[in-house]
Amino acid sequence: MATSIVAAQVQGPILVCEEGLSVWGGVHPSSGQIVDAHHPQYGQSLTGKIVMMPTSRGSCTGSGVLLGLAFAEAAPLALIFRENEDILTLGALISGLLFDHPIAVLRLSADEYDALAKEPSAEITETHLKAGSHIWSLDSLSPDTLSLSDTDRAMLDGEKGEAAQIAMQIITTMAVAQGASDLIDVKRVHIDGCIYASPAFLTFARSMADKGARVCVPTTMNAISVDHQNWRSQGVEDSFGLGASRLADAYVEMGARATFTCAPYLLEDKPVKGEDIAWAESNAVIYANSILGAHTVKHADFMDLSIALTGRAARTGVYLAANRAPRRIIEVTKPSEADDAFWPMLGWLAGQAAPDRIPLIRGLEDSAPSEDDLKALCGAYGTTSASPMLHIAGITPEADIPPAGGADHVRLTKVDFANLWALFNQGVDRVELVALGSPHFSASECARFADLMEGSHVGSDVTTIVTLGRSTLAAITENGVKARLEAAGVRIIADLCWCSISEPVFPPNTKTLMTNSGKYAHYAPGLSNRTVRFGSLQQCAEAAKSGRAPTSPPDWIGRV
Repeated sequence: MATSIVAAQVQGPILVCEEGLSVWGGVHPSSGQIVDAHHPQYGQSLTGKIVMMPTSRGSCTGSGVLLGLAFAEAAPLALIFRENEDILTLGALISGLLFDHPIAVLRLSADEYDALAKEPSAEITETHLKAGSHIWSLDSLSPDTLSLSDTDRAMLDGEKGEAAQIAMQIITTMAVAQGASDLIDVKRVHIDGCIYASPAFLTFARSMADKGARVCVPTTMNAISVDHQNWRSQGVEDSFGLGASRLADAYVEMGARATFTCAPYLLEDKPVKGEDIAWAESNAVIYANSILGAHTVKHADFMDLSIALTGRAARTGVYLAANRAPRRIIEVTKPSEADDAFWPMLGWLAGQAAPDRIPLIRGLEDSAPSEDDLKALCGAYGTTSASPMLHIAGITPEADIPPAGGADHVRLTKVDFANLWALFNQGVDRVELVALGSPHFSASECARFADLMEGSHVGSDVTTIVTLGRSTLAAITENGVKARLEAAGVRIIADLCWCSISEPVFPPNTKTLMTNSGKYAHYAPGLSNRTVRFGSLQQCAEAAKSGRAPTSPPDWIGRV
């Protein structure tokens, strides 16, 4: 049955996206054009369209980017999904609820979705979806299905203040859409909405702070869009730097810690197995569920703050044990000579093989990946899958959960890795920038890169930048690694990351960049409008010295 999740009356042309889309990093934030170079609908525009896709994928920031598109009058008229979807749905809800920019959201059955996809245009009313000869009645959501505590109801009635009331309205509306029966307590929150992807993010945060919003559980913050202490000296213009820094300040004002990292699992106080948390930032969500065994759905921007203000989240998704079971088994063999590039490549390929479900990866039981390897895998996995977690047999803490009934099998081969290497290496071999730290570099990665650069120096025509969190910066300052990196000509930038960096901190003269990150290799063409080379950390060190990237895949991949 067709269901109206967010109501709005619209009429317009249909754009069918064959795959899920990360609106952040995949759509230009002011024009609405799809800039994800790997997406089948690359170059198409969402603006003024009724956009269909199976579900969204990628970054939790998509909700805020959608709100920004609404502010820029470049938003879609409606979003129609075939599967459950939270990130863009929340952005549409906020757009209409707080800012009077309605965007309809519908969820259809598979048959209804397939029939609508054949039509050139559609009309959505409060009660019906009409397209061609089709007329579907729209079910509406009933709030009566959600059980609330007395404290929940008090917040909903405004007894805890206007900000908490709005937060609970957002949580309960989305909980009903998700089919949750009740809410749960969470012990900590990680905010992703502090990235200044558009002025809409500051407008939302400032409006909540001005309403007296204060977090009620320990809350950390994602990487932001500037080096908070140094952006002026780095040449960032006030028109951007002030907005980005004020956005961060608004969340600190509301009680969040100024951690400014996209890798909160690197902090000393990290979640434990079985702990219910509420994290945004896709790579962190995947790492928390998969590697730490904590419980969190992929919370969208704005939902993260709502939960931080109330300490409550919908009991849905992978908060439920039954929903953590793998539904696809991926077989892979790691070549004995494979380098560290294997892990981000595997993450990207696993996400592509399981774009809408939790996989169990088999065949790596004796591989002993490091925490940095697993971080790279989770970061890349989130670019191609909407799933909030994965399992790796013999490695991750819940890999012994029996697969769900009907779980199918796929196999990844050297051909898949070779094809991905070619996809990630479409730039020329001359590189002007080596980009490291997506997700944020750990102290051990910094030390390893310092070892690789020991006794040498970054080339005169190359810029090499490591992005990291404040806690990691403090650690490498104390142990001397920072001094070693800087002696080799490596720039170290805290607070921001490659997914939020902008010129002139991103070197404007760059034509081709090199990275060891599968996540950034995926997003960089659309975010930076540059071509990319990808390789191991050792190959990045060699490129930093010579300005040249390898022209052929490593021996462990070979040629197709």
